[in-house]
Amino acid sequence: MEKTDTLNADKENGTLIPVVIAGLRTNEDEEEFMRAMEELESLCEACELLVEGAVTQSLPHPDNATWIGSGKVTELSYLAKAAEAEYVVCLGNLSPAQMKNLQKVVEIPVWDRTNLILEIFSRRARTREARLQVESAYLQYMLPRLSGMWKHLGRQSGGGGSRANKGIGEKQIELDRRQISHRITELKKELKQIERTRDVQRSGRRRDGYPQVALVGYTNAGKSSLMNRFLTMSDQVSGKTDEKKVFEKDMLFATLDTSVRKIDIPGRKPFLLSDTVGFIENIPHDLIKAFRSTLAEVKYADVILIVMDSSDPHHVMHRKITEDTLRDLDVSGIPRIYVYNKADLREGELTIENHKGGDSFYVSANTGYGTDDLLDALSEIFRAGSRMMEVCIPYAEGSLLSRIHSEGEVSEERFEEDGVYIRAVCPAPLTDILDRFSC
Repeated sequence: MEKTDTLNADKENGTLIPVVIAGLRTNEDEEEFMRAMEELESLCEACELLVEGAVTQSLPHPDNATWIGSGKVTELSYLAKAAEAEYVVCLGNLSPAQMKNLQKVVEIPVWDRTNLILEIFSRRARTREARLQVESAYLQYMLPRLSGMWKHLGRQSGGGGSRANKGIGEKQIELDRRQISHRITELKKELKQIERTRDVQRSGRRRDGYPQVALVGYTNAGKSSLMNRFLTMSDQVSGKTDEKKVFEKDMLFATLDTSVRKIDIPGRKPFLLSDTVGFIENIPHDLIKAFRSTLAEVKYADVILIVMDSSDPHHVMHRKITEDTLRDLDVSGIPRIYVYNKADLREGELTIENHKGGDSFYVSANTGYGTDDLLDALSEIFRAGSRMMEVCIPYAEGSLLSRIHSEGEVSEERFEEDGVYIRAVCPAPLTDILDRFSC
């Protein structure tokens, strides 16, 4: 795509692309609307775009033809020319007709919010699965918007009603639609195969018996930072902690790929921690569909940590958006802990107390504040599904014996002729494996 190539070239040159943004306020209050505009500017920054100006409009409902009305479109055109902007980025999700009409007047490419998020995702995707998911979402977004891409070609060569009389542009649109539809079908097949592989990997992790914890939350809430904090606290005998750390940066959608790491902190039960793509308000539907298999990690978790940026004045709304997204993914019945991250950025942070036994904790992934209390809460949940086991482990099952010591709480152990007799409280995943050795 030409626009992506241009963006990548400018990124390599270290220059930011000037843009202007446009927002339409309908039934939102002033504060809500301004927050959405600020978030749009942050999304632009995450895409290496420099916002040089903004145009806002208030209407009872979007204008069918131009989204913000003809008068504001003219104003937007003047502002774009004065700022020498290369793109116009709109706060809403525009229909193909609205986008086409806007581009006619401003004479530069127009993006809506979905287009901008897709561009960010295409830049951040690292694994093959993430790239395929983004491509699938992008093609589904582009399919109804092809007509504006061939306006420089003849639409009709004249005469009669035969398909042979269609213009070059119209023929090209039909070809593109067939090619895109074919590619979407191919992508779905590839993603299905990757999903089957992921299911096998997930089944293997379940057999390992470690409790699984999933990090979810609004984008840039600090999920990756919290995972790295736990990795730092882990007992890394190999000394390769840095190699296991995930990418973290103070920006929206810094990471897309789901990462799973074993957290093995001295004195605590080891568990598997997964970091998923961040959520955002009004996340494009095609992205939810494309990333459904990746987000399925959450459905198989034993505990969900909903991470919020406690220093953000809108963190309550971010919590609601996260819970709504989990509901859309049919995630229910899994214990949840609400983690208010970045407590060190709050005024009066030292007065904050975490009460054990609750489901909400203030932490700081940066300083480590509150992480011990959070780990205590996780341990309580892990123990809730535990039960006392009396088993005789054959001497040939040395690895299983080691797991009982690392994951369970051994109260009695003795060596017998047939194997090692152990009496221990074991977590639920491990009890399923030990049942066949019961005394």
